[in-house]
Amino acid sequence: MDELPPEQIAVLRKAFESFDSQKSGSISCDMVSEILRLMGQPFDKKILQELIEEVDADKSGRLEFEEFVTLAAKFIVEEDDEAMQKELKEAFRLYDKEGNGYIKTSALREILRELDDQLTEKDLDNLIEEIDTDGSGTVDFDEFMEMMTGE
Repeated sequence: MDELPPEQIAVLRKAFESFDSQKSGSISCDMVSEILRLMGQPFDKKILQELIEEVDADKSGRLEFEEFVTLAAKFIVEEDDEAMQKELKEAFRLYDKEGNGYIKTSALREILRELDDQLTEKDLDNLIEEIDTDGSGTVDFDEFMEMMTGE
């Protein structure tokens, strides 16, 4: 449950409790898709079913709140990752002024300097060497993404 911010967990609790009409502390697995839909959370039915089977540890056909949060987090976090990738793509495009699909390491040096003004020239050299893995003097989007996300 620590993947999600407290306000997101509060929203999930409210949704969970409104579907737990008997106040049993669990909801039917069938209700999960309805809750996600009402929250405006996109999901794939097949993936949802697989996740329910994975998360419903006791195979009761019902999810306790913690199980529900674990399941919902998989959809919410995935959407956050997509949003971050979109933002990074936009940032990359700003520096790729000619639209070549890469930025020069000199531009990257400026970006890194703006992000952390404590970096020495040697630090910058080392970072760029690490990022520009093929030594081309340019950084393509994949290298940029790897640098920004650590993945």
